[in-house]
Amino acid sequence: MSYKIKSRIWIESDENVLLGEGRVHLLKAIEATGSLSKAAKSLNISYKKAWQLLDSVNKSAKKPVTINSIGGKGGGGAALTDYGKSLILVFDEINRNCWKFLDNELKRIENI
Repeated sequence: MSYKIKSRIWIESDENVLLGEGRVHLLKAIEATGSLSKAAKSLNISYKKAWQLLDSVNKSAKKPVTINSIGGKGGGGAALTDYGKSLILVFDEINRNCWKFLDNELKRIENI
């Protein structure tokens, strides 16, 4: 018999969630599409939900994670700041390290 161990991590401040899997997917989609509305569409979530997630990240972060431009003839846009890109890289690394740790811990159950 084989087992799987499952876990989700997120990082929060006192009042908001800074990062979690969904927020990181959103930030990556913003980077890929250059727009919050396009990122929301690509993830099949409403613009309002995407805006709420991004707002939560920005309220928890030490610095802005996106640079937004106001819509106009060509439409607005959004891009990640260097800080935002760094948050994604560190979160992904933390997540990978967490999975490695949990996989090793699971071996303790399998070896009983």
